[in-house]
Amino acid sequence: MLDHGTPRTEDIATLIASRRPGHSLPAALYTSAAVWHADCDTIFGRHWIAVGVTCDVPEAGDVMAIDIGPVSIVILRDDDDKLRAFHNVCAHRGARLVPPGRSVVGKLVCPYHQWTYDLDGALARAPHMGIDFDRSLHHLKPVALRDIGGLLYACLSDDPPADIEELAAVVEPRLAAYDLRNAKVAFEQDLIEEGNWKLTMENNRECYHCASNHPQLSLSFHAADFGYDPEGLTETEKAETNALLDAYASYEQYWRDEDMPFEAVEHTVGWPTNFRTQRLIIAGLGESQTPDTRAAVQIPLGQARKPWMGDVHLWGINSWNHVMSDHAVVFTAFPLGPDRTLVRTKWLVHAEAEEGEDYDLETLTAVWKTTNAEDAHLVGLAHRGICSPGYRPGPYSRYTERALDEFASWYVSRMQANGY
Repeated sequence: MLDHGTPRTEDIATLIASRRPGHSLPAALYTSAAVWHADCDTIFGRHWIAVGVTCDVPEAGDVMAIDIGPVSIVILRDDDDKLRAFHNVCAHRGARLVPPGRSVVGKLVCPYHQWTYDLDGALARAPHMGIDFDRSLHHLKPVALRDIGGLLYACLSDDPPADIEELAAVVEPRLAAYDLRNAKVAFEQDLIEEGNWKLTMENNRECYHCASNHPQLSLSFHAADFGYDPEGLTETEKAETNALLDAYASYEQYWRDEDMPFEAVEHTVGWPTNFRTQRLIIAGLGESQTPDTRAAVQIPLGQARKPWMGDVHLWGINSWNHVMSDHAVVFTAFPLGPDRTLVRTKWLVHAEAEEGEDYDLETLTAVWKTTNAEDAHLVGLAHRGICSPGYRPGPYSRYTERALDEFASWYVSRMQANGY
């Protein structure tokens, strides 16, 4: 794994052990460069990380390079239509083979000395290395890659956690009707949040902040889905909450009759591969996360033609996803530094849907473009506050921030399990 030389493992271990259950993490676990390197090594280097979608590389020769902290990988589809991933490192003297982003190639050619690789990673050509040079010893280093329901997960470790099978068993049937493998990326946005990656993930795991910060998203979201204090509700809020509970009773019967898995599955503390999924009711007109809560795309995803399918909500270690009948929104977060995180958002539609004819791009993307900008502001506020000597770990709400407590507990347990 990565060797950064700093800091001493016992220093980070002391910090991690000092985390108080039910509270946010000690400041240095968000702000320290040394901890960031440890996170890249341990969390992003030894766990299954969401990296994209199958339709990022739909045809043979399609290539996508992604940076995961200081590591770069390349994901491609080979000539036999097989998905593969490799370290984006030439076997000669270590140059990066391709820049970040997408490209189309016949072979992978190192720009430095033109060593050339087939799409299965084999070294095809190495100029000026002599007739006795054994090319078979100098192939690209593979990276473990899984396609789960059209979502791509990679693990940089030579010993990937086996519980990825749990994620596959739960998620594959939930996403089958949407056929995300044969969707297409209608739009992609990269946004830099000025905060630690753990703050990005914490922000995503609660809706405590939604009503006061996400007015547009709140039109399609039921904040009560993410917890509430039953004793702190006004009479109006009690009535709304009871109405939502009644609606779930009705929807769940419909989902059960239509063989749509909906139950919450929580695979968090105690497991290497952290995920949670549930089918949620969409608020308003109930069709999609759009400004008017109606479907944005006229052609449904896959076979998702039944009404009121709701929102298949999926959280992961560095990802969150909303899959609806008309489109899906896929988010991945990558650590750029202790105080910078890349949030990459992809809007997926049916492969045959045409912009301007079957959907309006602004309508499709408006809610989450706005929400992403609002969240980036909040993450920046949190990180700047944590950098202050006035910060001390605060208590999580047992009603609305249970998932944050679980995420922090999972993080501590995984760091400890890997030697910290």
